[in-house]
Amino acid sequence: MSQKSVQIGLVNPKSPSNVGSVMRAAGCFGATAVYYTGQRYARAARFNTDTKNQSLNISLTGVDELAEQADDQVKLVCIELAEGATPLPEFVHPEQALYVFGPEDGSISQALVDKADEVVYVPTKGCLNLAATVNVVLYDRLAKSDKASGGEALIRSSRDVNNRLKAK
Repeated sequence: MSQKSVQIGLVNPKSPSNVGSVMRAAGCFGATAVYYTGQRYARAARFNTDTKNQSLNISLTGVDELAEQADDQVKLVCIELAEGATPLPEFVHPEQALYVFGPEDGSISQALVDKADEVVYVPTKGCLNLAATVNVVLYDRLAKSDKASGGEALIRSSRDVNNRLKAK
């Protein structure tokens, strides 16, 4: 496991398009693995693919229990609109984390929340969709890290082949 491992856990995700968007976020922000529970995604996945084919680079694995994917070195961080949770702007990300996200039409179980090292929420009016929440949390982690710098080489390697824009 890498020194600064970032993993994502999805509780019974509903839509393959959202899982595809989560895979794209995982690739953009350097996550090492994505785990999911439940059967809905597996049944629907054959009709859809992840964007940018990130599953070729990042494992996407169905599991029975998300908490079991976090060893002693990895902090279990549930992202949920839960009373008593820490607002994301105040949260200090651990070096190694398994971020667990609930389904769009439900929430993370109380049993899993009780096992968490941290419970964090994104302070919005209403709730974001699954993929948007993953993007916001992973961006927040990057923005608060020492890896937040960019540069021209990053821009050139990240943009679409048709994009040759330059700022004045």
